[in-house]
Amino acid sequence: MTTRSRWNGEALSAAREALLRERRAGGADPACESQVREIIARVRAGGDRTLSELAQRFDGVAPSALAVPAATLVAARDALEPGVRRALEHAARNLERAHEAFRPCAVEVETEPGVRVGRRPDPLARVGVYAPGGRAAYASSVLMACIPARVAGVAQIVVCSPPQRGTGLPSDVVMAAAHLAGATEVVTAGGAGAIAALAYGTESLAPVERIVGPGNAWVAEAKRQVAGVVGIDSPAGPSELLVIADDAADADGIARELLAQAEHDPEAVAIAVAIGPRIAAAMQTALERALAGAPSGAYAAALVRRGGVVRADDAGEALAFANAFAPEHLLLALSAPEATLAEVRGAGAVFVGATSSVVFGDYLAGGNHVLPTGGAARACSGLSTLDFVRWTAWQRVSEAGAAALAGDAGALAEAEGLPAHAAAARAWAGAVR
Repeated sequence: MTTRSRWNGEALSAAREALLRERRAGGADPACESQVREIIARVRAGGDRTLSELAQRFDGVAPSALAVPAATLVAARDALEPGVRRALEHAARNLERAHEAFRPCAVEVETEPGVRVGRRPDPLARVGVYAPGGRAAYASSVLMACIPARVAGVAQIVVCSPPQRGTGLPSDVVMAAAHLAGATEVVTAGGAGAIAALAYGTESLAPVERIVGPGNAWVAEAKRQVAGVVGIDSPAGPSELLVIADDAADADGIARELLAQAEHDPEAVAIAVAIGPRIAAAMQTALERALAGAPSGAYAAALVRRGGVVRADDAGEALAFANAFAPEHLLLALSAPEATLAEVRGAGAVFVGATSSVVFGDYLAGGNHVLPTGGAARACSGLSTLDFVRWTAWQRVSEAGAAALAGDAGALAEAEGLPAHAAAARAWAGAVR
């Protein structure tokens, strides 16, 4: 196994443009885009029958029925190894506690006497959660998506996950997690076909109002294509970690973090920005040592392609790069991380201090790990209860308030060439008698 990553202590000033250029080079593969469009059209036309055909083609097994019986979900939960069940329940408690605190609330404000405006969050009625089942089945992602939806008040939560060979059902751990998280339906369907079914519905599956959850390139492209029909969460691709570390950091600890995120996908991005030559050299040595002892070639694949260590002259240079790069995960392994946290403007989630391992965020801390990737964190946020509500806005204007607004509203309408608007506004000028 190679022990060399792509970046081996090069100066950030020299590597910066290449790193950002690769960031901008993303986009849908034309072949993937075309295939997904065809799959969506087939599902819209053929419904359940097409989903079964797609499962046979892509998963090697056709489900006996799309809907997983409730008794099967309970059996999957009860069959969990006790340590795994305890860990899932631990994660679920922390997620629920955090997302209860993040739940939005109604607000009303008086903008001037007699004029009040407000808005309230109304939970969506029905949402879809995609749970991958190919390279790995992520029970934790099921919790991360279902629990905020349930906390937000969503009544119907549908989990879609592909069938496993041998059973024709989603993986046992996905079914168990869906039950623990409060999903109301689990459907045996995967890939772009599942996204199409959630968006448009089939004979046995009612359409949803929003689709969330991670998936491969075909799932991501399908979500993009149905985004005009349903809401979707932020764009999600291969996992990303950017570490900013100074001389206070533990080089071996940083190497472990890089390997952990590189484990997700051969296309994962795992980069450490070392502030100063001493920690840069130490981290490079630690990473090479860790790679040499790693049991899986998956680590090397990601690090050789896109990962490693670069060197910054100071914290300002490192932070400026982090904000431009906008990583999914940003770990601040610094002697004074709180000060840097205040300046972060582009990251899916920030891990403050070396002990705040990204692995804890992946599973148990209570924050959400469904996060934007590919630089989308400059404009998008991670999944939360906000993704499962829509806002109803209102205004209350008294007679006195209407009289006070009438003149200026009429003037603005007239300036915009809307005489009927102006007349309607000015009619209220004498509202108070």
